[in-house]
Amino acid sequence: MPLLLLTLLTLVVLAAVFLPPAWRRHRREKIQQQPFPAAWRHILKQRMPYFRALPADLQLQLKKLIQVFVAEKQFVGCAGLTVTDEMKVTIAAQACLLLLNKPAHYYPKLQQILIYPAAFVVPAQQSDAAGVVSESAQLRLGESWQTGQIVLSWVDTLHSAAICNDGHNLVIHEFAHQLDQLKGQATGAPLLRSTEAYQEWSQVLSREFEQLQRQLAQGLPTLFDAYAATNPAEFFAVISEVFFEQPDLFAAQHPALYQQLRSFYALDPLSWVHTHPASHH
Repeated sequence: MPLLLLTLLTLVVLAAVFLPPAWRRHRREKIQQQPFPAAWRHILKQRMPYFRALPADLQLQLKKLIQVFVAEKQFVGCAGLTVTDEMKVTIAAQACLLLLNKPAHYYPKLQQILIYPAAFVVPAQQSDAAGVVSESAQLRLGESWQTGQIVLSWVDTLHSAAICNDGHNLVIHEFAHQLDQLKGQATGAPLLRSTEAYQEWSQVLSREFEQLQRQLAQGLPTLFDAYAATNPAEFFAVISEVFFEQPDLFAAQHPALYQQLRSFYALDPLSWVHTHPASHH
């Protein structure tokens, strides 16, 4: 595809994503003008130690993002689960970390968040070398669908929120996929601002992805979970978890990759981890 056409297509998609109609902007402004509920503040303090590590301006921004997210998304309890404000706010707070410092778009394709009490079973098909297809069941903690749904295990969502420096966060992982899926199928390259940004992203992430695969093949220790080597889409989701949860190790061991995510997310978690070290542990 010619570069000019690619750039034009990117601009059209960006405009569709980042420029909501005037009525929606007005409604969101009204929601954000309302006081942040005291009960929700208590949930953040109790369930999300990461929130305390954020600088004050980002805390305020995050609260406004949470208000709109909770108002606009449908939360559905599965397998008999009753959805509570605690679930909505805990999920929204982690999901909205990925939206800080950017034109607010609130995951425009996402309509529903389906919440299971714990890990859930999904049917899967596998084919062997002879092409024989067998049906099986897989246990999942979360999924992100292009059709406008995210599925989460509540137990694992809580665990992810509570331990904010182990490099694993289910909600960040699935919502990184959702960002990747804004343009269609998840490929490991979310919407970027320019053709040059895509070229740089592709070079750095491809190099790092291949390096991870080589390290795993040689049995070497890696900062990123082995699941990241599955494909570029999973690589992007896993490194997003580590970017927010272990920025110090990430920046030290993978500086070029860290810079790509810092530019994409318009955030530098390294700066607030060291400003508020006690809050992050």
